[in-house]
Amino acid sequence: MSKKRFILGAVGVLVAGAAALLYYGGRDAGPAFIDPADHMLVVTGKAIYANNCAACHGEALQGQPNWRQRLPNGRLPAPPHDKTGHTWHHPDAMLFDMVKNGLVPGKTAPPGYESDMPAYAGILTDEEIVAVLAYIKSDWPPKVLQAQKEVTLQRRQ
Repeated sequence: MSKKRFILGAVGVLVAGAAALLYYGGRDAGPAFIDPADHMLVVTGKAIYANNCAACHGEALQGQPNWRQRLPNGRLPAPPHDKTGHTWHHPDAMLFDMVKNGLVPGKTAPPGYESDMPAYAGILTDEEIVAVLAYIKSDWPPKVLQAQKEVTLQRRQ
């Protein structure tokens, strides 16, 4: 390997590391793994979900029809939060941030992305957001929940 390639590679690694530090180091790590085995948390979350989320994401977490196809306004319909969606691909801290702050382009959404997802800061407390996420996760099969737990715990290290 030439010296120039080595230096360029090292600079690339440093830039990627600095970007990760800025994103993850400059903010609260968010909640630890939100455990859907906490029955009271799930019951509380189900009621909050019904009042605040079900109108868009569905009473049974099914999301809106054709949720992967853009609407005439260019936005995407609300995705499902059951195992058929992509919610379980994200760590708990990111899910919490999306609910609390909405989808923020360049942070929790691609740059320039527009969404109908409102920010719930000032509407729901942090504890209520955690309860909603526990309820959503309580519907996932064990394999899906385990995969999401691993993603969550990896991001906290």
